[in-house]
Parts: sequence; C-alpha cells; structure tokens
Amino acid sequence: MKPPRLVFLRPRNADNLGAIARAMKNFGLSDWVVVSPNPQLLEVPGLNRLAVKAGDLLESVRRVDTLAEAISDCTWVVGTTMRIIDGRRRLTPRELADSDRPDETWALVFGDERHGMTNEDLEQCQALSFIPSSDDQPSLNLAQALVVYGYELAMGRRGVVTAPGPAMADDAQMRQVRESMGLGLAASGFLREADDGRHAVDDLLASLARARLTKKEAGLWTAAWRVVAKKNAAMK
Repeated sequence: MKPPRLVFLRPRNADNLGAIARAMKNFGLSDWVVVSPNPQLLEVPGLNRLAVKAGDLLESVRRVDTLAEAISDCTWVVGTTMRIIDGRRRLTPRELADSDRPDETWALVFGDERHGMTNEDLEQCQALSFIPSSDDQPSLNLAQALVVYGYELAMGRRGVVTAPGPAMADDAQMRQVRESMGLGLAASGFLREADDGRHAVDDLLASLARARLTKKEAGLWTAAWRVVAKKNAAMK
C-alpha cells in the first residue's frame, strides 16, 4: 500500500505532535493533517524538542476545520478505535498493511487523546482498525500508536511493486453518490417505507464502498440516481 495521509482529530497535547512528527520521519511518512486543533497548539515553544530531525514536518502540517475537509480527496478512509462497533470488522495494523488496495490517496484517522473518535467520525470511515492490546490498558499514546502502524505499513511496502489501476472514487465523490441516492430513493417512495431513511441510505452506500468504486463508476451512480429522482418527481 502507498503511505497514508495521517489525520489527527482535535489533538490536545503539543508534545504529542512533536513525538508524532519524529515517528513519521522514522517510517517515511510526510502527509498529515490536524483537524480543529487549539489555535495555539502548533505554536507552543519547544515543540521541536520531541520532533528530533523532523522540524520540517511541523512546518508542513496542514490545519483544517472538519474531517470531511481532511479526507475529501481520499479514496479510502480508515478510522482507528478500540471500540467494538456492531456489524463492522476492525483490521489490525498488519491486516491493514496486507490489504490489496491500489488507492492513490488514503487516510488513517486518529481521535483525540481523551475520547478517541466519535460515532460521527467513524461513520465517515469506510474501514476501522485497532491495535490489539491488554484489557488492563487498551489505549496507546498517539505517537506510540503511530509507531505500530508506521512499522507494519513500512514492512508491507517492502519489495512490493503494483501496476497502476483505474482512478478510485474519493470521499467527495462518494458523498455525491450518497446525496443523489437519497434523492432517488426518497422520490421513488422507498425511504418512506424504511424504518430509518438515513441509516437505509448509509447501509446501501456501505455496499458500494466495499466494492471500491472507480471515479467513472461513482459518476455513473450519481447520474443514475439523479435521473431516478427527476423522473419520479415528474410523475407526481
């Protein structure tokens, strides 16, 4: 797999960011985004103290307001959590590294130090991952967790050469598919019969996400659902 974009949601500790930068440098990772941080978090004096030989990464980190903005161009988004989510499999770092995906840009998302990723955060991810650890202390420091993922992903990339495949649909395009699907299903009357329309659309979209749509396929799905919505509206 290609190296991921690392996304850190609402980090609280500046020292963690310095340690994260060092761990990234250890494993050749360079693309990272911080979502909604404390405005002064990256300006704390001495932040470079833990970012040994990784000061350039502290200069290049991007800051955005939402997770959606951080992953808009990603074709696959993996959220990290120790929670067991009903109906959703969690990959270990090694299983993640062994995934046979040709994604051009994919994201690995970490929650904040205190609460991790919220339900809303996890709903924006196509896959979940966790680091198997003791029940006595299941959570890891952010930099420690990154070292585990960095190592496994680096080992998975060694000696692997993949041929380029078709361009995959990114998160922004999958959101367009979801919006058009909702419009089409609502116009056809399906959502009125479903117990929970929002969850019905999300469940249907999940099957498309597992199919790993290309950009072309996502465009066709979006166009098809819009035609369904338009024709059903004209019939009423």
